[in-house]
Amino acid sequence: MPYEPPTHSVERSIRATTGAKIVAGIDEVGRGAWAGPVTVCAAITGLRRPPAGLTDSKLITPKRRTQLAGELESWVTAHALGHASPEEIDDLGMTAALRLAAVRALDGLPVRPDAVILDGKHDYLGVPWRVRTVIKGDQSCVSVAAASVIAKVRRDAMMAALQEQFAVFGFAENAGYPSPVHKAALRELGPTPYHRLSWAYLDALPKWRHLKKVRLSPDAAALEDGGQLGFDF
Repeated sequence: MPYEPPTHSVERSIRATTGAKIVAGIDEVGRGAWAGPVTVCAAITGLRRPPAGLTDSKLITPKRRTQLAGELESWVTAHALGHASPEEIDDLGMTAALRLAAVRALDGLPVRPDAVILDGKHDYLGVPWRVRTVIKGDQSCVSVAAASVIAKVRRDAMMAALQEQFAVFGFAENAGYPSPVHKAALRELGPTPYHRLSWAYLDALPKWRHLKKVRLSPDAAALEDGGQLGFDF
């Protein structure tokens, strides 16, 4: 089924109702991965026509996604990436780690946005930022869709760079998400320094369960992701 292209409707609405002049779209990638950072992109696009084929990064083929990211990086008014490491995810929980990565992305922009559009229904950014959440914003909002594509391509490249050191885990193909190759490597070799050690997948690995980190106040979202993506023995 063809998808409707994203528009600037939300960006225009925010400008009209709040007086904001600079609106940034934000999207993240890596929330459900077992290894690697969570990565957030903040993109400011103005109201110009975007490159053809822009939509949620998950709906674009890898080859076209890489091409499109290159086009977008020269097309957007500004963009910046922020990351939260596996250690920060383990220590802070996913919600706080997302906020940390998002603030790093926003701080990396050459101008401070007056308002921010977040993909999804949960405002993990909060004050002092003026935030509007949009469910499936990566499909409907130009700035969020642009952030989605750039974040996905850049994080995938970061994970692919680990392939030479950790080839058996298949990071170039799975980007740290669970896959048969990834699961088999974990069973045999245990987690790498790039794995998240507070997640529930370690409960299914008796040989490596002792490595699991437990926070005093576990982040429910992280544990839920780790549990839903657990091993199927």
